[in-house]
Amino acid sequence: MTTAIVLAGGLGTRLRDAVPDLPKPMAPINGRPFLEFLFEYWRTQGVERFILSVGYRCDAIIDYFGENYRGAMIEYVLEQTPLGTGGGVLLAARNISAGERFLLLNGDTFFAVDLEQLKCFAQRNDADCCFSLFRSNEEGRYMALEVADDGRIESLQSGKGGIGSLANGGVYCLRRSALLEEQFTPNAKWSLEDDIFPAALTAGRRLTGIEFQGTFIDIGIPDDYARAAQVLNQEAAWI
Repeated sequence: MTTAIVLAGGLGTRLRDAVPDLPKPMAPINGRPFLEFLFEYWRTQGVERFILSVGYRCDAIIDYFGENYRGAMIEYVLEQTPLGTGGGVLLAARNISAGERFLLLNGDTFFAVDLEQLKCFAQRNDADCCFSLFRSNEEGRYMALEVADDGRIESLQSGKGGIGSLANGGVYCLRRSALLEEQFTPNAKWSLEDDIFPAALTAGRRLTGIEFQGTFIDIGIPDDYARAAQVLNQEAAWI
């Protein structure tokens, strides 16, 4: 699994006051774009190709990174209008072969996940989509999941996670079959969390989850963006 789709097309309205002129993934952390931290972390784990779903102020991303980051290829898929998390993935996934597993990342979230462990768990359980999970320390911010002892996901509830519950960390190993492309068209606005994943579960796709203890930070709101530099400094070994 050497290809990653990165969702980098959101408007970032909650972060607009702190970063008024840039898309969220380009928000500066220690003088570098947040997206560069993602590229570096996943490149060191073997990702060789990044497909970016871009939209708002995409010129800032393209001009900065171009088509290559330290030997890893970068491709861009442009959302002409905002397509949401689901629509952005559907658009980018057309550049990936049907049976290939790929990594899916949010461009405004860092989660220190062991890629080999995630991939092996997905393969061992023949998962159409494998979620990386963490224990939430906030009420009602993240998707809550009910997970069986064998890792099979039994239910998904967007925005319903409680303190201490398993939460969706926004790092996925998946096949295109999990996206239900026969049901969800790639040029419409969809939500992964509210539309595609619940429908995939209902349709019998095999969704699994595995918990990781690594560093997690979502810069989508100003308070978390303000502490991102300190959090990411703790991961300095790969910077």
